[in-house]
Amino acid sequence: MTFEYERTVTTTASAADVWALWSDIGTWHVWDPSIERVALEGHFAEGAAGTMGLAGGIEAPFTLEVVEPGARFLDRLTIGDLVISIDHVVAASDGGAEVTVSTVVEGPGADDIGPMVTGDTPKALAALVGMAEQKS
Repeated sequence: MTFEYERTVTTTASAADVWALWSDIGTWHVWDPSIERVALEGHFAEGAAGTMGLAGGIEAPFTLEVVEPGARFLDRLTIGDLVISIDHVVAASDGGAEVTVSTVVEGPGADDIGPMVTGDTPKALAALVGMAEQKS
């Protein structure tokens, strides 16, 4: 089973300010209500691995599968038989940036779990761009 979700927002913040928050795992719990803590082994770079502490006491190992500094990163979490891939893309636009998050949940029960995984995405994006706009 596969569940897919995508959300795009525009912001007056620069792509660089959005990227600065994305690439600083210490801020993730501030703007994403589903994350309680993140630990990453090494730098924010392709192949780096770590653990996310998610709401509800769930611990999920993750890997940064793709990192294109300033533009995109894709992280992949594994929770039991589920694989959750979250692609984050930021691109400069007139007067700011366009921010897109695409989530794919694969595995048994993906159609049931997917809406729970992505339920906070609108709140997370709003908080992320709000913080980025304060920096700009």
